[in-house]
Amino acid sequence: MIIKLKEGTLKENADLLKTKLMDLGFEIHESIGSSITIFGVVGDTSKFDQESLYAYDFIDSVLRVQEPFKQVNRKFHPDNSIIDVSGVMIGGENIVVMAGPCAVESQEQVETIAPLVASAGARILRGGAYKPRTSPYSFQGVGGDGLGILKHAGARFNMPVVSEIMSVEDLDYFVGTVDLLQVGARNMQNFSLLKELGKTQVPILLKRGLANTIEEWLMSAEYILAGGNRNVILCERGIRTFETATRSTLDISSIPVLKKLSHLPVIVDPSHAAGRWEYVEALAKASIAAGADGLIIEVHHEPEKALSDGQQSLKPERFQSLMDGCRRIATAIGRKLD
Repeated sequence: MIIKLKEGTLKENADLLKTKLMDLGFEIHESIGSSITIFGVVGDTSKFDQESLYAYDFIDSVLRVQEPFKQVNRKFHPDNSIIDVSGVMIGGENIVVMAGPCAVESQEQVETIAPLVASAGARILRGGAYKPRTSPYSFQGVGGDGLGILKHAGARFNMPVVSEIMSVEDLDYFVGTVDLLQVGARNMQNFSLLKELGKTQVPILLKRGLANTIEEWLMSAEYILAGGNRNVILCERGIRTFETATRSTLDISSIPVLKKLSHLPVIVDPSHAAGRWEYVEALAKASIAAGADGLIIEVHHEPEKALSDGQQSLKPERFQSLMDGCRRIATAIGRKLD
């Protein structure tokens, strides 16, 4: 249930209502905008007489929420959420790009790529230390050593880092090392992991599952917010369809749909959607035009030697071309790409 207070409502009146609702056993999530205040009421409201609230003269409207997701719902939080990733703000007017190798292979590799993507305009350094692979015989990442390499490079080149977490057992190490924890597509519905991430305040990058609906994706985000962590960024990375020309089908339509349904920032991973470097730039540009708040791109200085996903990794000069093109599109739609 959503309660909208009239503009100019006194704080003591708002607090009075909040206390009454909490005494009835409801959980209250308060959203204070520039001119209005909204209470998101979580709990079983089916037997509560919402009309009785109009006895308070400062109540503007009361609305029951039909969608199963509550805290991620834009009705609960009308303003766009802006997530602070160690000083890099995601979800505002600026478009943020994360870039780096698919997998951390060595310190030399990461420290070669990091300054190249930074000079092109990437704000966050990406790299996988643990790699979930379809085949058990494929390169699985270098593990904890890779996180140390990534953190060192991020500090050296003044870039926060993002890396994928696969197991609850690794959470303590990730929290102290990684600025943005990525939940990969295969773990989108790993509810045990999502619950534990909800107990932290570290920003989470939640990728869409390979064959999950938008509602299922938002419900996974709801798990994290329900635990108390409101620092969630959604990442569209393509979904599985009948098409085989690309690795996945990038669901561009998910961007405006998410913007309507939720207040959470949305970034796009065109590298995994395309599966081939030739298509990444076009998909990145389309994502920016559709309203994405950022991109996450795979870049490798020697993709032919990459241990993971070299075929979809951009060389640094192609990444620079992508950034130049996306800047022009961002300017055309009234936004800015640093």
